[in-house]
Amino acid sequence: MTQQQQEPGSTEPVIRRRQLQLDDPLQYVGGVGPQAAAALQKLGIGTVEGLLRHYPRRWEDRTRFMRASDVRGGEYITVCGAVRAVSTSFPRPRLPITRALIDDAGSAITLVWFNQPYLEKNLRALSATGRQVVAYGQARRNGWSVEIQSPEWEAIGDDGDTLSTNRIVPVYPATEGLRQGRIRRIVDTALRLYLPHIEESLPADVIARHGLTDLQTAIRSIHFPECDADLERARRRLVFEEFLVLQVALALRRHANVAAERGVALCSDVAAVEAKLARALPFALTGAQERAIREIAADVQTGRPMNRLLQGDVGSGKTVVALAAMLMAIESGYQAALMAPTEILAQQHAISLRRILEPLGLTVELAVGSLPEREKAEVRGRIGSGKSEIAVGTHALIQDGFEFARLGLAVIDEQHRFGVLQRQALRNKGTRPHVLVMSATPIPRTLTLTLYGDLDVSVLDELPPGRKPITTHWKPPEKRGSVYDAARRLLQEGRQIYVVCPLVEESEKLQAKSATQLCKHIAEEALPEYRVGLLHGQMRPDEKDSVMARFKAHELDVLVATTVIEVGIDVPNACAIIVEDAHRFGLAQLHQLRGRVGRGKHASYCVLIADPRTDDAQARMDILTATTDGFRIAEEDLKLRGPGEFFGTRQSGMPELAIANVIDDLDVLLETRETAKRLVEADPTISRPEHRGLHRALARSSAELDLATIS
Repeated sequence: MTQQQQEPGSTEPVIRRRQLQLDDPLQYVGGVGPQAAAALQKLGIGTVEGLLRHYPRRWEDRTRFMRASDVRGGEYITVCGAVRAVSTSFPRPRLPITRALIDDAGSAITLVWFNQPYLEKNLRALSATGRQVVAYGQARRNGWSVEIQSPEWEAIGDDGDTLSTNRIVPVYPATEGLRQGRIRRIVDTALRLYLPHIEESLPADVIARHGLTDLQTAIRSIHFPECDADLERARRRLVFEEFLVLQVALALRRHANVAAERGVALCSDVAAVEAKLARALPFALTGAQERAIREIAADVQTGRPMNRLLQGDVGSGKTVVALAAMLMAIESGYQAALMAPTEILAQQHAISLRRILEPLGLTVELAVGSLPEREKAEVRGRIGSGKSEIAVGTHALIQDGFEFARLGLAVIDEQHRFGVLQRQALRNKGTRPHVLVMSATPIPRTLTLTLYGDLDVSVLDELPPGRKPITTHWKPPEKRGSVYDAARRLLQEGRQIYVVCPLVEESEKLQAKSATQLCKHIAEEALPEYRVGLLHGQMRPDEKDSVMARFKAHELDVLVATTVIEVGIDVPNACAIIVEDAHRFGLAQLHQLRGRVGRGKHASYCVLIADPRTDDAQARMDILTATTDGFRIAEEDLKLRGPGEFFGTRQSGMPELAIANVIDDLDVLLETRETAKRLVEADPTISRPEHRGLHRALARSSAELDLATIS
């Protein structure tokens, strides 16, 4: 293989014989100068393989452009035509609007750009030379006229650019300084040089069993498909590969956890643990709780580290299951730790656990950052010496200087709020302690398979007896008066209510100000005859404790709060929650807030005061009023927000998927999960000759895949 390069300072190319490698820097691809290389680096592309795996985000069929006469308003269209007229107007100072009229074989379409007056010069040059442009965007129709606002567009060259016309054309994620046509030419050159060097990553029997195309064909067709069928085959192959690599990595992690020798064997006498709980608890366990406790007991008796996710909707009793696991550790002579994301939740857990465990002679320590230094030192001493059996805290539990005598179990609550490194740090406090992670945000099955494929999962799918269903209403702002009239009737019956203040923005100070203003309005105007309290994130911990204690003791009738009440507060007499400006909150957050009520014997209500002005906001209101099933809500939330936003990719460990989609490609995900399981069972190290390509793919993806696991 020969490669042309130019010696520094020379105008003559030299021929160098070298073996092309997929990890070659982009300088080896013709047409990639320093400027283009820098622009590609902004997209995270530094090698040829990175370039070939930089998949298009969509494709345009430029064999059939949309005619203006056929356009329906609201649809996304691709059009092509010559630029006939260009103008820029200023309807308001500092708001330039540039318009270009393109001739679509006799009919006209107007392209509109805001705050981009520099485009006028470029468009006039195209108009003068008669060159055509291709534009893509959402059509707006007004009678006979059609316009596209803020379209994506590019000029078609006079050089007969066969990559951008008369074919299915790829449109890539791009960046400033790198136009689509340039990316296409660079990718095309890379394919011509390097496609023969791409080695198959999947075993031949997997390709045959699942009817997949080969990798070289898939890479070529995903960039430049000849037809829709080629594109579909290519995408299915690449989605399958991406999911399979992820699922094999998770299966390997799961296999390693099962095979690990180090760990502690805990007492697994379920009957004894449940008998102790029965004496301490004023209620009976649900069937789902008993099932989860048995599953945990089966894990911890093996001596191998448990790695289990406990899922349950709001109020399903996860803490009681965690308490049973803690008792197993304590009965075996070990300590247990419970880490919560916020001080207020840690404090609530400590209060609940002390109420149950102290009569049994067990000590519960609270370790949070706001404790005075002297008290922190005393807590550290008691935990470090083993005098205290249980530690409840925030990230203070994993800070330097905080050590356990014999940590046997780590419980992590609201796990999606912790980064992977924080979870690992808690686990490192012991000799591979058992780990139980809990989520009150029900995780859709799709994400459970993707994120937690290496965890065993227990689901609490029934509510404890006596929990009342919550009736949810959505009211427009103009009905606010009648909402508070209804609240007054509940207060007259001796009930209590929450009022959640509007979400201003991601600022606790502004949120506190908003809550203070709302509290004043309710106390002075809406419900002046009742006792109104205030709770927000800017208050000192002792102030928060005091307000919560007064509300729980019914010394307050109404609690105006920010989302600090989203988790952790349990007041059975509170039977209604009013959420102001509910359209500004997320679906999962609203469901969590709703879970603050329905905890007693009284009928309970959630009222969403909202003015939804987008389709998504409207959908959130419709879903919440239609169901209280947290798992169904989670699935709908995932559909609305997409997997990247559901937990927040960086914090949750959600791997960045290059082409697969956990919602649309669920069938392929399930397929690869079973395939991965069989592969790892047959070859636990993925070292057989026929798995060499898969082993390389795993190594290439290992950095990202590490983020997808808990341990």
